[in-house]
Amino acid sequence: MSVNDPIGDLITRIRNAGMRKKSKLSAPNSRLRASVLEVLKSEGYIRDFATVEHKDGRNEVEIELKYFEGEPAIREIERVSKPGRRVYASVKNLPRINNGLGIAIVSTPKGVMADHAARDANVGGEILLTVF
Repeated sequence: MSVNDPIGDLITRIRNAGMRKKSKLSAPNSRLRASVLEVLKSEGYIRDFATVEHKDGRNEVEIELKYFEGEPAIREIERVSKPGRRVYASVKNLPRINNGLGIAIVSTPKGVMADHAARDANVGGEILLTVF
């Protein structure tokens, strides 16, 4: 099945699994999805993820969600830049999510990173999603 917005699909899968209190979920694998999941893991929003290769040649990523006192660690996850409307920001205009309590994941020339890492690296880019 072809997906037009792979990041939007990943976000929806994470949001739905969190609402159903699932501990694991799987999604098709890609380098961009793996980069986004690496940022989510380093920021403490998911427990872990691993790539699973099936016999028929498909690659999937298996994601372990993180919970705190029965509530998902990811309260809100929202797509900002969409295929129909890309959103770019310079390093000066990177958003602060809930006064720095959340993060914005940014695709920069130096790779996919959280907004505070992009400020430290002094680069802007495409704002992929926000997490709180």
